[in-house]
Amino acid sequence: MTARSERGQRYKPDAGEPSTMDALRLRRVNRWQAQGVSGELADLYADSRETSAAEEHRSRSRSRQDFLNRLTGDIRRPGFAMVIAETDHLVGCVFGFPVRSDGFWWLGFDGALPRSIEQLTESGSVFAITDILVRPHPQDQDHDVACRLQERLLTDHQATLGATLVDQADHPALAALRSWGWLDVGEIWKPISATLLRVLVLPVGERTAGRLAGLAHDAWIRWPG
Repeated sequence: MTARSERGQRYKPDAGEPSTMDALRLRRVNRWQAQGVSGELADLYADSRETSAAEEHRSRSRSRQDFLNRLTGDIRRPGFAMVIAETDHLVGCVFGFPVRSDGFWWLGFDGALPRSIEQLTESGSVFAITDILVRPHPQDQDHDVACRLQERLLTDHQATLGATLVDQADHPALAALRSWGWLDVGEIWKPISATLLRVLVLPVGERTAGRLAGLAHDAWIRWPG
């Protein structure tokens, strides 16, 4: 998710180059609109991933299709929602669905689910974010775009906690999420993926952040990344 030139060096903007953030627009997209731009979203997904030159040609087609398969499945979920960021082209997007109050989403969590998260789930206040995609930007603006996207999606749905799962081997994604305010709270086993996944949460507001105080620190000690 870092802006890179063809030789893998960080992009350096020319003096006076306009900021992407000045023209950025956030827009909610329904499931039918998301289907209509699925090809553009798959391109964005491929562009946002950090891959070597050797991997890029070989894996781009496969990664696009994997993304499209996941997107199709999520679009069918009750409450699916998406927010896109755009200027004169697609810059980023975030999407997901509400976590059911019965706690089914948390099945496979390693250890006891923290009571604070359990209570937020029971109240219907948790929203699962499947993907946050941001095209690499000059001046590290991808951080600002990602933060605005995730905040908009969660506040639109009056969620007080975002939740997401990340392959523990995907170090760039984990590092990016942590830099965007996400807290690592443990691991979860999902049979469909046949692997342990990192569980990260994003509190909305100081009150929720206070309820989760200490969870990230405890998880870091138990499951060092």
